[in-house]
Amino acid sequence: MPNKKSAKKELRKSVKREAANLKVKNVMKTAVKKSLKKVQAADKSVKEDLALVMKAVDKAAKKGVIKKGNAARKKSRLAKKINALK
Repeated sequence: MPNKKSAKKELRKSVKREAANLKVKNVMKTAVKKSLKKVQAADKSVKEDLALVMKAVDKAAKKGVIKKGNAARKKSRLAKKINALK
């Protein structure tokens, strides 16, 4: 437990930031998992969900939850799998 006033405040801030980042990350991961399940089931409706997944991944990257290269890799791999369904 921190002793100094500034350290206590920083701890409070980090807890709030962690909660916000976790929410963004969970939304992203859920969207990616849902689309991957549809890809494995060869469901053609996955193309409509692609925009939502891309948005969630981009938002996570913009907020710094994941790095931009990680976001690009996720989007690229998912798009590649979806295009292979044709």
